Amino acid sequence: MTQAQALTILKTGANVFLTGEPGAGKTFVINQYVSHLKACGVEVAITASTGIAATHIGGMTIHSWSGIGVREMLTPQDLDKIASSEYISRRVRRAKVLVIDEISMLGPNTIDMVDMVCKEVRQSTEVFGGLQVVFIGDFFQLPPIEKRKWNEDDQSELFEDEVAPRPRFAYDSNSWKSATPIVCYLTEQHRQEDDIFLSVLSAIRAGSFGGAELGHITTRKIPAEKISKDTLRLFSHNADVDRVNNEMLERISAPKKLFPMTSHGHEILVAILKKGCMSPESLILKVGAQVMCTKNNQKAGYVNGTIGELVGFQNGTQYPIIKTRDEKEIVIEPMDWMVEENGKIKASISQFPLRLAWAITVHKSQGMSLDEAVIDLSSVFEFGQGYVALSRVRRLDGIHLIGWNERAFQVHPEIAEIDEKFKMASEEAEEGFEKLSKEDIEKMHRNFISASGGVMREVADKSEKQQFKKAHTTEITLALWKEGQTLDQIAKTRKLKKETILSHVEELLEKKKIAKDELSRLVTSALSKKIERIVQEFNSLDTHKLTEVFESLKGKYSYDEIRLARLFVE
Repeated sequence: MTQAQALTILKTGANVFLTGEPGAGKTFVINQYVSHLKACGVEVAITASTGIAATHIGGMTIHSWSGIGVREMLTPQDLDKIASSEYISRRVRRAKVLVIDEISMLGPNTIDMVDMVCKEVRQSTEVFGGLQVVFIGDFFQLPPIEKRKWNEDDQSELFEDEVAPRPRFAYDSNSWKSATPIVCYLTEQHRQEDDIFLSVLSAIRAGSFGGAELGHITTRKIPAEKISKDTLRLFSHNADVDRVNNEMLERISAPKKLFPMTSHGHEILVAILKKGCMSPESLILKVGAQVMCTKNNQKAGYVNGTIGELVGFQNGTQYPIIKTRDEKEIVIEPMDWMVEENGKIKASISQFPLRLAWAITVHKSQGMSLDEAVIDLSSVFEFGQGYVALSRVRRLDGIHLIGWNERAFQVHPEIAEIDEKFKMASEEAEEGFEKLSKEDIEKMHRNFISASGGVMREVADKSEKQQFKKAHTTEITLALWKEGQTLDQIAKTRKLKKETILSHVEELLEKKKIAKDELSRLVTSALSKKIERIVQEFNSLDTHKLTEVFESLKGKYSYDEIRLARLFVE
């Protein structure tokens, strides 16, 4: 199914499962749909299974949005408590469309609990309380991580056990079956710059990984002594992650600071909390250490999975200060992990929500998009881990493999089977909609917007229309950028001038939709010195005007080069 066909189906208000291989354009399609809904005045709730995935689509975790936290079940008392929360009930009632991204990481029980909350808050017996629900994801990603079973609020990503979870997925849930989502399986490919890598990933999905694909993978094997210390490493097990992180910490000459965990309450529950907490009991930090946040705190500006560098300690409190990849400095305050029962705290631990992050687990890498990574697949223990690790990286030459085992290139047999069913269901949906007239489809679009309290319009006011068009076109550029395309490739794909795409990048950078460190891929070795010289001139003149710098440098550099350099000016 094409992106345009999927968008047409979404606009009818039908429940949808949007899926496809990496690079098929799932994020691009949902961004288009969200823009359409907002233009028509329809409220949409944008959520994801994890904090790091939620930041990619500008939303929040489904656990926070629905108020379920990490509950494994909902009692009538739980439902009453959630429904009586004005903050939660207001957003659930206002929404007309619910988007859930990275659906593969949610178990069936979680989906059913969200359904229960929506029904209770909206006082409706319809599935998800009558909301249009859009599931997005790829079940070739890793399945849900098993969680401890206790009642605890707002700690949706604490536990990362190294045991293969039961092969139960979101599509097993009763609410998924009741929602009967139309499958939109995107088959276009928009990462055309590395066909070999795409063929390797496709072969793993299809279960046809063989000698040819192994040959390509083998070219990416790297001796341990050639591993760059600055490149993120992905491992299957926490033990390997801890070993590498401790080794890297010892290489830093700065003095250590020790932050011990504190605890209160029932001894056994405290022990379980400590085992499950992703921050260590004894957190040892140094200025210059690479760290990752282990809890969601959107008010402070970070989520579970945010990576940054420790740049100092706050005067007085000595709280750690990190600089994230988008150059934002955040003071990290200690936070609590708790076990509650009937509203009473039975046990709690307190620690700074940080851990060292030169290396992370494959599970934690989900939702990330990396230019390069050092990957060790020699201890893969779960179907799909190898595929997930490899597909985090945009290009084959960005992969540096330490080793692999037999399971590294295998996927879960159940998922391979269900994927074929999803493809067939998508083809049937495509054929069904092709039989409908354009007038019938447009009527369905209008009816859904009207039923949702919106107005189907071509944005009457000219200036408003131009503003919407501009916002829409920059979002298209952003989607292609996130797929790893260069400026030239985006310009070619969109049939626009390179300088137009560059202006989009400037705007997206200003809005912090593109991180500063992502710009490095624009600079070739030939351009590097030019950029450095032009940036010096910008700083010397204390200006952001292209013309002033162009004239000051006496036309030695082109406007395109100067405009590109301006992106790097602090």
